[in-house]
Amino acid sequence: MSVPPVNGLRPPVRWAQAALAVGASCVQLDSFALNPALPVVRADLHGSPAVVPWVVSGYLLAAGALMPAAGRLADLYGRRRMLTLGAVLFGVSAALCALAPTLPFLVAARVAQGVGGALIMPAGLALLTNASPPGQGRRATGRALGLAGAATVCGPFLGGVLAQWASWRAVFWLAVPFAAATVWLARRADESRDASAAQSPLDVAGAWTATGALLCLARWLEHVGGWGWAVGAALLGTLFVRAERRAPAPLVDLALFRNLPYVTLTVAGAVANAATVALLYVLPLTLQQGRGWDALGAGVAFSAPAAALAVGGPVAGRVRPGAAVPVMASCLAGAGGALWVAGAATGPSVLVVASTGAAVALGVAGGLALTGTQAVVRRERAGEASGVTKSVLTVTAGLGLALTGVGPRVLWVARVLVAWWGPAAPVTSWGGRPVAGCCPLWRSRRWGACWGPCWRRRWRS
Repeated sequence: MSVPPVNGLRPPVRWAQAALAVGASCVQLDSFALNPALPVVRADLHGSPAVVPWVVSGYLLAAGALMPAAGRLADLYGRRRMLTLGAVLFGVSAALCALAPTLPFLVAARVAQGVGGALIMPAGLALLTNASPPGQGRRATGRALGLAGAATVCGPFLGGVLAQWASWRAVFWLAVPFAAATVWLARRADESRDASAAQSPLDVAGAWTATGALLCLARWLEHVGGWGWAVGAALLGTLFVRAERRAPAPLVDLALFRNLPYVTLTVAGAVANAATVALLYVLPLTLQQGRGWDALGAGVAFSAPAAALAVGGPVAGRVRPGAAVPVMASCLAGAGGALWVAGAATGPSVLVVASTGAAVALGVAGGLALTGTQAVVRRERAGEASGVTKSVLTVTAGLGLALTGVGPRVLWVARVLVAWWGPAAPVTSWGGRPVAGCCPLWRSRRWGACWGPCWRRRWRS
């Protein structure tokens, strides 16, 4: 006798949803909980000040650069298998981080953690997308991202508490049971495989050039002005494009970048993610250093923006694909205005309220960057698309702190670009061919002349 579905989802799909939620929570909690403990790590391991930033940078570089290859591996060799492998690697490397005797050893273990994190996120997203019935994947993904968002916003506060009252090593031990739970849940998830995918080899040349280009790009964004990294990223990016054009089974189908709804949501999501990173660090710091609050008071005040960020995923999951671009533009505009008010606030109450408003908009925008992009690509290549999106979000996350002073203006510019480009861009299928249009200007490709609320669009997934 078959088991009845719960809340519209069959039990195997709910296992996939739980696996994504716990796996993403594991990655996000470990990423954000460590930063407040870095001074304690340096004092305990007696490391060089120049090496300490690599505890965070090494992880982000490995995770961001390897996600496109990880997403394609999930499509080729099984999303459940890659999610399980990533969770095992993440948990083992977390234990090694907790036992690290020296700072270089800790950096090496963090790089291994980044590799595990690169496998978890794209594989988990693609697993849930393919396991869900048509039309239900967005809501299921949104709920999972909402749980992961709670871990994201609680990370800095929890990391500070553990470092102060227990040990910085407890931050890493906390990730081990999360990783084990992810493995247990993933083994019970449902997975539909594309028979032709298993016959396609991995594009090794594309994987090497894409990883190298993303590494150089991330280093350039982290140290703006190091033009050698920019040149390296451009050269390797050129080689990547040439390799993909010649490959019989490319790592990333270049037609993905002609899918303008996908590109629009990914780029706008990167801007929103950078603003979210800035908000996560700037608000507690402002309350403690600028307002004289203690860590506990700042943590309590931060609970309101934290909750607002966490509900963004479920809300984004309820946005239909045809409305994703205009909702994203509205979120960027609202976040820009709220952050401008927060920057000009003279009292802590206005600061917290404005930050909460910005968190609502940024949470929905961040969720749309994942749920919306998965809805406009073919299901059998969902891992590839999610890998590219997550890579862009991860690589550009460090820009949040660099753009803190001009963040509202950047969000407003991004909103204008999305509002201009999104309505003006033709809705495309995976192959880049227009599916539907709103006016004759589309068919003549005079996209820039089409301006207005042309939101009644549909596109095939």
